[in-house]
Amino acid sequence: MGGSSPCASCKLLRRRCAKDCIFAPYFPSDDPQKFAIVHKVFGASNVSKMLQEIPIHQRVDAVSSLVYEANARVRDPVYGCVGAISYLQNQVSQLQMQLAATQAEMICIQMQQEPTLPTQLDQDDEKALLLASSNNFNNIPQHFNFASSSNVIQDPLKRESLWT
Repeated sequence: MGGSSPCASCKLLRRRCAKDCIFAPYFPSDDPQKFAIVHKVFGASNVSKMLQEIPIHQRVDAVSSLVYEANARVRDPVYGCVGAISYLQNQVSQLQMQLAATQAEMICIQMQQEPTLPTQLDQDDEKALLLASSNNFNNIPQHFNFASSSNVIQDPLKRESLWT
């Protein structure tokens, strides 16, 4: 940064901020917590090496990802952002099962509300009726996926390892 105040990393590391400081563009002095958390999780040396290996036009995204992962690691030291992703995937899966069950229930209700069939039908009427009812089943979404009880998560905060 040269003449102005040092970047957040140089402040935290208590060193003079050079003009070509690799951290200065990504860790401004007005947001010291951003570098502090990245430094705590990854270390300044490792972050410096990572930034030097990445093309300049991708560094902003890389720093953003490092900050996100560092925050996730502080919240969940074991799984980090993978734990958050796993939790959200499980929640989506549960909601999809609820949606499928609700859609099936709606179809059952609709079928119950259809007029009752006459007791005496000739053969042509029976064929027409079977065709009409089979068309109703074509409206049922084909993605019903009723998971086995082993796939249903009982505790929404329980996180399972994705590596096992």
